[in-house]
Amino acid sequence: MSKPEVLIAGSVRFAQGDLDKIAERFTVHYLKCMNRAQFFELCKTKYQNVKVLYRHPDSTPSIGDFNEELLNNLPKSVKFICNVGAGYDTIDVTTCAKLGIYLSNTPGAVDAATADIAVILILNACRNITQSEKILRQGQWNAGIYMGMNPEGKKIGILGMGGIGKAIAQRVRGFEMEILYHNRSRLSEEVEKKYNARYVDFETLLRTSDVISVSVPLSGETYHLIGNRELALCKDGVIIVNTARGKVIDEPALVKALESGKVAAVGLDVFEEPKIHPGLLVHPRATLLPHIGTNTIEAQIEMEQLALNNLIAAVDSDKLITPVWEHKKYFA
Repeated sequence: MSKPEVLIAGSVRFAQGDLDKIAERFTVHYLKCMNRAQFFELCKTKYQNVKVLYRHPDSTPSIGDFNEELLNNLPKSVKFICNVGAGYDTIDVTTCAKLGIYLSNTPGAVDAATADIAVILILNACRNITQSEKILRQGQWNAGIYMGMNPEGKKIGILGMGGIGKAIAQRVRGFEMEILYHNRSRLSEEVEKKYNARYVDFETLLRTSDVISVSVPLSGETYHLIGNRELALCKDGVIIVNTARGKVIDEPALVKALESGKVAAVGLDVFEEPKIHPGLLVHPRATLLPHIGTNTIEAQIEMEQLALNNLIAAVDSDKLITPVWEHKKYFA
Protein backbone atom coordinates (compact mmCIF):
# COMPACT_ATOMS: atom_id res chain seq x y z
CA MET A 1 0.00 0.00 0.00
CA SER A 2 1.34 3.43 -0.92
CA LYS A 3 2.11 5.93 1.80
CA PRO A 4 -0.10 9.01 2.37
CA GLU A 5 1.29 12.04 0.57
CA VAL A 6 1.88 15.47 2.11
CA LEU A 7 3.38 18.69 0.76
CA ILE A 8 5.74 21.01 2.62
CA ALA A 9 5.31 24.54 1.23
CA GLY A 10 7.91 26.75 2.86
CA SER A 11 10.56 26.04 5.45
CA VAL A 12 10.86 23.73 8.42
CA ARG A 13 13.86 25.33 10.08
CA PHE A 14 13.54 24.36 13.73
CA ALA A 15 11.49 21.15 13.85
CA GLN A 16 13.56 19.12 11.41
CA GLY A 17 13.59 16.14 13.76
CA ASP A 18 9.77 16.06 13.74
CA LEU A 19 9.76 16.29 9.95
CA ASP A 20 12.24 13.41 9.68
CA LYS A 21 9.86 11.20 11.67
CA ILE A 22 6.98 12.21 9.38
CA ALA A 23 9.09 11.28 6.34
CA GLU A 24 9.39 7.75 7.72
CA ARG A 25 5.60 7.32 7.61
CA PHE A 26 4.46 9.52 4.72
CA THR A 27 5.62 10.44 1.24
CA VAL A 28 6.80 14.03 1.70
CA HIS A 29 6.98 16.44 -1.23
CA TYR A 30 8.94 19.67 -0.86
CA LEU A 31 7.80 22.70 -2.80
CA LYS A 32 10.74 23.85 -4.90
CA CYS A 33 9.01 25.71 -7.72
CA MET A 34 9.93 29.33 -8.29
CA ASN A 35 6.56 30.83 -9.18
CA ARG A 36 2.81 30.43 -8.93
CA ALA A 37 2.31 29.13 -12.47
CA GLN A 38 4.85 26.36 -11.90
CA PHE A 39 3.09 25.44 -8.67
CA PHE A 40 -0.22 25.09 -10.48
CA GLU A 41 1.40 22.77 -13.02
CA LEU A 42 2.89 20.61 -10.27
CA CYS A 43 -0.53 20.40 -8.62
CA LYS A 44 -1.79 18.65 -11.76
CA THR A 45 1.06 16.14 -11.82
CA LYS A 46 3.52 15.57 -9.00
CA TYR A 47 1.20 16.71 -6.17
CA GLN A 48 -2.06 15.23 -7.45
CA ASN A 49 -2.40 12.76 -4.53
CA VAL A 50 -1.39 15.10 -1.70
CA LYS A 51 -3.86 15.09 1.19
CA VAL A 52 -2.34 17.62 3.59
CA LEU A 53 -0.38 20.79 2.88
CA TYR A 54 1.98 22.36 5.44
CA ARG A 55 2.20 26.07 4.72
CA HIS A 56 4.88 28.40 6.08
CA PRO A 57 4.48 32.14 5.36
CA ASP A 58 7.92 32.21 3.73
CA SER A 59 6.37 30.39 0.77
CA THR A 60 4.41 33.55 -0.10
CA PRO A 61 7.12 35.24 -2.22
CA SER A 62 7.10 32.28 -4.61
CA ILE A 63 3.47 31.12 -4.80
CA GLY A 64 1.59 34.05 -3.26
CA ASP A 65 -1.47 34.17 -1.02
CA PHE A 66 -3.82 31.22 -0.67
CA ASN A 67 -6.66 33.09 -2.34
CA GLU A 68 -9.56 31.69 -4.36
CA GLU A 69 -7.42 31.23 -7.48
CA LEU A 70 -4.73 29.22 -5.73
CA LEU A 71 -7.18 27.13 -3.72
CA ASN A 72 -9.08 26.18 -6.87
CA ASN A 73 -5.82 25.04 -8.44
CA LEU A 74 -4.88 22.72 -5.58
CA PRO A 75 -5.24 18.99 -6.24
CA LYS A 76 -8.74 17.72 -5.46
CA SER A 77 -7.08 15.34 -3.00
CA VAL A 78 -6.05 18.19 -0.65
CA LYS A 79 -8.33 18.22 2.39
CA PHE A 80 -6.25 20.08 4.98
CA ILE A 81 -3.89 23.06 5.17
CA CYS A 82 -1.72 23.37 8.27
CA ASN A 83 -0.56 26.97 8.62
CA VAL A 84 2.51 28.01 10.58
CA GLY A 85 1.45 31.11 12.55
CA ALA A 86 -1.55 32.36 14.44
CA GLY A 87 -2.56 34.78 11.68
CA TYR A 88 -4.14 33.39 8.54
CA ASP A 89 -5.52 36.45 6.75
CA THR A 90 -3.63 35.46 3.58
CA ILE A 91 -5.71 32.26 3.34
CA ASP A 92 -9.32 32.46 2.08
CA VAL A 93 -11.09 30.46 4.80
CA THR A 94 -14.51 30.78 3.12
CA THR A 95 -13.31 29.30 -0.16
CA CYS A 96 -11.44 26.60 1.77
CA ALA A 97 -14.69 25.48 3.42
CA LYS A 98 -16.57 25.53 0.11
CA LEU A 99 -13.95 23.23 -1.37
CA GLY A 100 -13.95 20.92 1.65
CA ILE A 101 -10.49 22.03 2.75
CA TYR A 102 -9.98 22.66 6.46
CA LEU A 103 -7.39 24.96 7.96
CA SER A 104 -5.38 24.91 11.18
CA ASN A 105 -3.16 27.59 12.69
CA THR A 106 -0.80 27.75 15.68
CA PRO A 107 -2.48 29.68 18.51
CA GLY A 108 -0.78 29.45 21.87
CA ALA A 109 2.62 28.93 20.31
CA VAL A 110 2.91 32.67 19.58
CA ASP A 111 1.37 34.06 22.75
CA ALA A 112 4.35 34.65 25.03
CA ALA A 113 6.73 36.06 22.41
CA THR A 114 4.11 38.39 20.91
CA ALA A 115 2.94 39.59 24.32
CA ASP A 116 6.53 40.39 25.28
CA ILE A 117 6.87 42.60 22.21
CA ALA A 118 3.54 44.29 23.00
CA VAL A 119 4.74 45.15 26.52
CA ILE A 120 8.09 46.36 25.18
CA LEU A 121 6.20 48.68 22.82
CA ILE A 122 3.89 49.88 25.62
CA LEU A 123 6.83 50.80 27.84
CA ASN A 124 8.74 52.36 24.94
CA ALA A 125 5.73 54.52 24.09
CA CYS A 126 5.06 55.49 27.71
CA ARG A 127 8.66 56.48 28.38
CA ASN A 128 9.58 57.76 24.89
CA ILE A 129 12.56 55.42 24.59
CA THR A 130 12.91 55.64 20.80
CA GLN A 131 13.37 59.42 20.73
CA SER A 132 15.61 59.32 23.79
CA GLU A 133 17.99 56.82 22.21
CA LYS A 134 18.06 58.69 18.92
CA ILE A 135 18.92 62.00 20.59
CA LEU A 136 21.62 60.35 22.69
CA ARG A 137 23.21 58.79 19.59
CA GLN A 138 23.16 62.23 17.95
CA GLY A 139 25.27 63.57 20.82
CA GLN A 140 22.56 65.78 22.31
CA TRP A 141 22.27 63.85 25.60
CA ASN A 142 18.63 64.47 26.63
CA ALA A 143 17.88 67.77 24.91
CA GLY A 144 14.32 68.15 23.64
CA ILE A 145 12.97 64.79 24.80
CA TYR A 146 9.22 64.70 25.37
CA MET A 147 8.13 63.92 28.92
CA GLY A 148 6.94 60.35 29.43
CA MET A 149 4.25 58.91 31.68
CA ASN A 150 4.14 56.17 34.28
CA PRO A 151 2.09 53.10 33.31
CA GLU A 152 1.04 52.59 36.94
CA GLY A 153 -2.59 53.45 37.56
CA LYS A 154 -3.37 53.90 33.87
CA LYS A 155 -6.16 52.09 32.06
CA ILE A 156 -5.07 49.68 29.33
CA GLY A 157 -7.68 48.56 26.86
CA ILE A 158 -6.87 45.19 25.31
CA LEU A 159 -8.70 44.80 22.03
CA GLY A 160 -8.90 41.05 21.53
CA MET A 161 -8.58 38.89 24.63
CA GLY A 162 -7.44 35.65 23.06
CA GLY A 163 -4.21 33.93 24.00
CA ILE A 164 -2.02 36.93 23.19
CA GLY A 165 -4.40 39.38 24.88
CA LYS A 166 -4.41 37.25 28.03
CA ALA A 167 -0.61 37.06 28.02
CA ILE A 168 -0.44 40.86 27.72
CA ALA A 169 -2.87 41.23 30.63
CA GLN A 170 -0.77 38.87 32.74
CA ARG A 171 2.33 40.94 32.10
CA VAL A 172 0.91 44.44 32.61
CA ARG A 173 -0.57 43.48 35.98
CA GLY A 174 2.99 43.88 37.25
CA PHE A 175 2.80 47.57 36.33
CA GLU A 176 -0.42 48.02 38.32
CA MET A 177 -2.44 48.98 35.26
CA GLU A 178 -6.23 48.73 35.25
CA ILE A 179 -7.13 46.18 32.60
CA LEU A 180 -10.14 46.63 30.33
CA TYR A 181 -10.86 44.38 27.37
CA HIS A 182 -13.21 43.95 24.47
CA ASN A 183 -13.72 40.66 22.64
CA ARG A 184 -16.15 39.20 20.14
CA SER A 185 -17.47 37.17 23.07
CA ARG A 186 -17.17 37.90 26.78
CA LEU A 187 -14.91 35.66 28.84
CA SER A 188 -16.17 33.72 31.82
CA GLU A 189 -16.20 35.39 35.22
CA GLU A 190 -13.52 32.95 36.34
CA VAL A 191 -11.16 33.96 33.51
CA GLU A 192 -11.84 37.66 34.04
CA LYS A 193 -10.93 37.25 37.70
CA LYS A 194 -7.75 35.33 36.81
CA TYR A 195 -6.50 38.18 34.64
CA ASN A 196 -8.05 40.96 36.72
CA ALA A 197 -9.73 42.18 33.54
CA ARG A 198 -13.05 43.99 33.10
CA TYR A 199 -15.18 43.59 29.97
CA VAL A 200 -16.39 46.78 28.25
CA ASP A 201 -18.00 47.50 24.92
CA PHE A 202 -15.85 48.71 22.04
CA GLU A 203 -16.69 52.41 22.35
CA THR A 204 -16.15 52.42 26.12
CA LEU A 205 -12.72 50.89 25.60
CA LEU A 206 -11.88 53.65 23.13
CA ARG A 207 -13.21 56.46 25.32
CA THR A 208 -11.63 55.39 28.62
CA SER A 209 -8.29 53.73 27.84
CA ASP A 210 -4.97 55.51 28.33
CA VAL A 211 -3.25 52.76 26.34
CA ILE A 212 -4.90 50.62 23.66
CA SER A 213 -3.24 47.33 22.70
CA VAL A 214 -4.55 45.65 19.54
CA SER A 215 -4.57 41.84 19.39
CA VAL A 216 -7.46 40.98 17.05
CA PRO A 217 -7.09 38.82 13.92
CA LEU A 218 -7.51 40.50 10.55
CA SER A 219 -10.81 39.74 8.84
CA GLY A 220 -13.51 41.54 6.90
CA GLU A 221 -14.98 42.66 10.22
CA THR A 222 -11.70 44.01 11.63
CA TYR A 223 -10.25 45.69 8.53
CA HIS A 224 -9.65 49.35 9.52
CA LEU A 225 -11.44 48.67 12.79
CA ILE A 226 -9.70 51.77 14.13
CA GLY A 227 -10.00 54.76 11.82
CA ASN A 228 -10.84 58.46 12.01
CA ARG A 229 -14.14 57.97 13.85
CA GLU A 230 -12.68 55.61 16.43
CA LEU A 231 -9.60 57.75 17.04
CA ALA A 232 -11.82 60.79 17.59
CA LEU A 233 -13.55 58.87 20.40
CA CYS A 234 -10.27 58.16 22.18
CA LYS A 235 -8.84 60.15 25.05
CA ASP A 236 -6.54 63.00 24.11
CA GLY A 237 -2.98 61.72 24.45
CA VAL A 238 -3.84 58.03 24.09
CA ILE A 239 -1.08 55.54 23.32
CA ILE A 240 -1.78 52.87 20.68
CA VAL A 241 0.15 49.63 20.30
CA ASN A 242 -0.46 47.09 17.54
CA THR A 243 1.05 43.59 17.40
CA ALA A 244 -1.84 42.03 15.41
CA ARG A 245 -2.11 43.01 11.75
CA GLY A 246 -1.39 46.43 10.26
CA LYS A 247 -4.65 46.65 8.32
CA VAL A 248 -6.69 46.60 11.55
CA ILE A 249 -5.72 50.29 11.86
CA ASP A 250 -6.20 52.90 9.14
CA GLU A 251 -2.59 54.13 8.88
CA PRO A 252 -3.27 57.59 7.36
CA ALA A 253 -5.85 58.21 10.10
CA LEU A 254 -3.37 57.08 12.75
CA VAL A 255 -0.64 59.38 11.39
CA LYS A 256 -3.06 62.31 11.33
CA ALA A 257 -4.00 61.67 14.97
CA LEU A 258 -0.35 61.28 15.93
CA GLU A 259 0.66 64.52 14.25
CA SER A 260 -2.20 66.42 15.90
CA GLY A 261 -1.32 65.09 19.36
CA LYS A 262 -4.62 63.24 19.73
CA VAL A 263 -2.47 60.12 19.88
CA ALA A 264 0.56 60.79 22.07
CA ALA A 265 2.66 57.85 20.87
CA VAL A 266 2.44 54.60 18.97
CA GLY A 267 4.24 51.27 19.17
CA LEU A 268 3.85 49.16 16.04
CA ASP A 269 5.19 45.74 15.08
CA VAL A 270 2.88 45.51 12.07
CA PHE A 271 1.89 47.83 9.24
CA GLU A 272 -0.20 47.97 6.09
CA GLU A 273 2.68 46.04 4.59
CA PRO A 274 4.82 46.06 2.59
CA LYS A 275 4.84 49.86 2.66
CA ILE A 276 4.93 51.92 5.84
CA HIS A 277 3.34 55.37 5.93
CA PRO A 278 6.18 57.94 5.74
CA GLY A 279 4.56 59.91 8.55
CA LEU A 280 5.30 57.02 10.90
CA LEU A 281 8.90 56.74 9.78
CA VAL A 282 9.71 60.34 10.67
CA HIS A 283 7.63 60.86 13.81
CA PRO A 284 9.72 61.05 17.01
CA ARG A 285 7.05 59.30 19.11
CA ALA A 286 6.58 56.28 16.86
CA THR A 287 8.35 53.09 17.91
CA LEU A 288 8.49 50.78 14.89
CA LEU A 289 9.57 47.14 14.71
CA PRO A 290 9.80 44.90 11.60
CA HIS A 291 7.14 42.33 12.57
CA ILE A 292 9.30 40.44 15.09
CA GLY A 293 6.53 39.38 17.47
CA THR A 294 7.32 35.68 17.04
CA ASN A 295 10.98 36.08 16.23
CA THR A 296 12.31 33.82 18.98
CA ILE A 297 13.73 30.32 18.69
CA GLU A 298 11.22 28.97 21.19
CA ALA A 299 8.20 30.42 19.38
CA GLN A 300 9.39 29.19 15.99
CA ILE A 301 10.01 25.66 17.28
CA GLU A 302 6.59 25.50 18.91
CA MET A 303 4.80 26.86 15.81
CA GLU A 304 6.45 24.42 13.44
CA GLN A 305 5.88 21.48 15.77
CA LEU A 306 2.21 22.32 16.20
CA ALA A 307 1.71 22.69 12.44
CA LEU A 308 3.38 19.31 11.88
CA ASN A 309 1.29 17.72 14.64
CA ASN A 310 -1.81 19.06 12.90
CA LEU A 311 -0.53 17.47 9.69
CA ILE A 312 -0.17 14.09 11.39
CA ALA A 313 -3.64 14.32 12.95
CA ALA A 314 -5.14 15.24 9.58
CA VAL A 315 -3.57 12.24 7.83
CA ASP A 316 -4.26 9.76 10.62
CA SER A 317 -7.73 10.79 11.76
CA ASP A 318 -9.13 13.45 9.40
CA LYS A 319 -9.07 15.89 12.30
CA LEU A 320 -7.14 19.01 13.27
CA ILE A 321 -5.76 19.78 16.71
CA THR A 322 -6.15 23.55 16.34
CA PRO A 323 -8.61 24.35 13.54
CA VAL A 324 -9.05 28.06 12.87
CA TRP A 325 -12.01 29.74 14.52
CA GLU A 326 -14.13 29.72 11.34
CA HIS A 327 -13.61 25.96 10.85
CA LYS A 328 -14.04 24.74 14.44
CA LYS A 329 -17.71 24.00 13.77
CA TYR A 330 -16.70 21.27 11.31
CA PHE A 331 -14.93 19.39 14.11
CA ALA A 332 -17.50 19.85 16.89
